[in-house]
Amino acid sequence: MSEILKGAILDMRSFDRGDIDLQTLSRLPINWSEYPSTTAEDVARRVQDAHIVITNKIALDRTAIENTKNLSLVLIAATGTDNVDLDACRDRDITVCNVRGYSAPAVVQHTVGLMLNLLTRQYRYIQDVEKGAWSETDVFCLLDHRIVEAKGKVFGVIGYGTLGRQVATVARALGMEVIVAGRKGTMPTTGRVDFDEFLKQGDVISIHCPLMPDTHHLISGHELSLMKSEAFLINTARGAIIDSHALADALKSGQIAGAGIDVLESEPPSASHPLLQGDVPNLIVTPHNAWGSQETRQRLVNIMSDIIQAWQSGAPINVVA
Repeated sequence: MSEILKGAILDMRSFDRGDIDLQTLSRLPINWSEYPSTTAEDVARRVQDAHIVITNKIALDRTAIENTKNLSLVLIAATGTDNVDLDACRDRDITVCNVRGYSAPAVVQHTVGLMLNLLTRQYRYIQDVEKGAWSETDVFCLLDHRIVEAKGKVFGVIGYGTLGRQVATVARALGMEVIVAGRKGTMPTTGRVDFDEFLKQGDVISIHCPLMPDTHHLISGHELSLMKSEAFLINTARGAIIDSHALADALKSGQIAGAGIDVLESEPPSASHPLLQGDVPNLIVTPHNAWGSQETRQRLVNIMSDIIQAWQSGAPINVVA
């Protein structure tokens, strides 16, 4: 009889809140240990005997990986791979796979929702209504915050993969002109705009690139200073792509018109985070839930099952290391 594989899911609560069907995973011939969440201190112990580890955002560093006895597959329940030491996995001949394309519909609508809220100042008007301002006015409408039309504006995309392309499609449907950023510090290829010039042209700039060493603080004080004073910045990718202190300063000074942020450098963030102090104007912060629709999370689980079965059959898919 073949050995029953042991599996550890380190942060189950990050994708399952009791509202999705887990049968595609539970039916696999794997003895799962499911943890709602895992602290950094508990990682090594929980993965020590596992053949398969599923992690969404829990970090797997070299120490934890080298202390495992049986680990053969790390499955990242996300697209980004920055939470796993890929070199350590390669050194141990451990396959690492990620999940791609599962969240596009949800992230696209969230990104566009942030943009439209910023352009229409809808979030400000909702607050005004809740405070009674509409009931107190002597005219039929409130027009206290500038409303901007999307049509004719320049929508700039940083990271033109699946998400960037789909968001751009919606932007074009709204009558916006789409431009795509070239890689910072290099000559732009055909169809791309020099990075600094891109920042100068964009009315809305939306980030969809992965977090890597060369994209850490890709947007900092200098880059924000190049943007139009009426421009908006949106980030549904990774928090550390933007220098949070620089963004807070830019919003307070009016250097840019507003920002919509779904991600921060550390999550959950400290209460002292510069973008959570309540004194930063024209800022919308959502709690890294752009991807979190029920449909997306179900799709994630189904694709993870497919990846495990492909790996077991000897033809792994979505391999990143």
